[in-house]
Formats: sequence, C-alpha cells, structure tokens
Amino acid sequence: MDLEKHPAAPAPAPAPAPAAAELRASDADRDRIAQILADALAEGRLTSEEHSERLDSLYAVKTVGELELLVRDLPAPGTGHTSAAPVYAAHATAAGYTETVVAVCSSSARKGRWRPGALTRAVSVMGDITIDLTEAVFEQQVTEINVTCVLGNVEVLVPENVTLRGYGSGVLGNFEVRGEGRGETDPQAPVVIVRGFALLGNIEARPRPGARLVDLADRMRKRLDG
Repeated sequence: MDLEKHPAAPAPAPAPAPAAAELRASDADRDRIAQILADALAEGRLTSEEHSERLDSLYAVKTVGELELLVRDLPAPGTGHTSAAPVYAAHATAAGYTETVVAVCSSSARKGRWRPGALTRAVSVMGDITIDLTEAVFEQQVTEINVTCVLGNVEVLVPENVTLRGYGSGVLGNFEVRGEGRGETDPQAPVVIVRGFALLGNIEARPRPGARLVDLADRMRKRLDG
C-alpha cells in the first residue's frame, strides 16, 4: 500500500472575464445611450439626420463597446459641458415615469390632452389599445412606446410633424410603422420610438394627417415662464 501523500492536482484556472466593452448590451445600456443622443439633438450638437442614423444603429449593435462608439464625440450627462437647457428639460423628472396600458379581452385608450412619460408599455391580449399622441403634451425629447400584442390590436397615432421610428416584428401577425422620417423636417419636434412584437396580432403606428405640433416650444416656454 502506497501511503505517500501526493499533492492534489491544481484546479484549472478560471476563464478570463470578458472586457466590459465586449459584454452584450442590456436595455438599460441602450436607454442610457438613447438619452445622451436625445440631449445632443436638443442642444444642437447633432442634426436631426445624424440623430436618426445613430438611433438606427443603437438598436442594431450588440455590445456595450459598440454602443459607446455612438456617443464618443458627445459629452456624458452631468459633466457640465452642456449648452442652455432644452425646453423639455424642466419637466424631465416628472416625465421620467413609466406608464402601462393593458387590455385583456377588453379595450383601453390614452388620448386627448395627456402627458405621456418617457416610456409607455402597452400589453394587449385579445384586446384593443389606442395610444393617441396627437393632442399630447410632450415633456421630453424622446418618447418610447414598447408594445406586446397577442391576438389583439394596438394603434399608435402621432402628429404628422413628429419624428416616428419603429423597431419590431410579428409572428403570424403584423408590425407596421408608417410615415417614418416625416418629422425630420422639424428638428424641434419630439421623437417617438415604437418597439413591439405581435403574435397573431396587429401593431400599427402612423401620423394622423392634419395634426401638427406647430407651437410646441412656445407653449412649453409659456408654461415655464408661468
């Protein structure tokens, strides 16, 4: 019998952790970059066309490092390298809440004179949802609407001079954003992003002809001067 003690075999070295820039981007990472881009648009650092191009890339890239490349020439929030505050900024805190609209075998609507938050979530299960922004008071530059639709119907209406963007898909269903880019001719108008997934359902976002936010900035300044 061999009673001699043998040293235990060394444990394999752990695999090196990926660098931060190589990590997959999360929704929170994308939201942070989207806010920097929105601030840059409001401050005049980016043109409407440049903002649109970077926003398109924002939802196409995969890693944190790729996201950071989109804002490497822009100041980070809170660094003090900002110009005069945009007209939307005074209500940024109030507008930062998340609202949820749900319709399960029923119907639900948001319309008229209302203040949408920076993020609105809509969930339709065999129900109908209408989100009408044509008379809404926008208190932030970028408003995002996330939609999940199963065997239902969701309609989003915006003023015709708002910049409308869509990122979504459907499985045996329909995801359609009409009139994308029409708002680019008005750089002062808000940006509405619709992201969604439709399963045996329908998601449609479009401008309403004749509905315009012509004097949005003037109304906001009057409210602030109050």
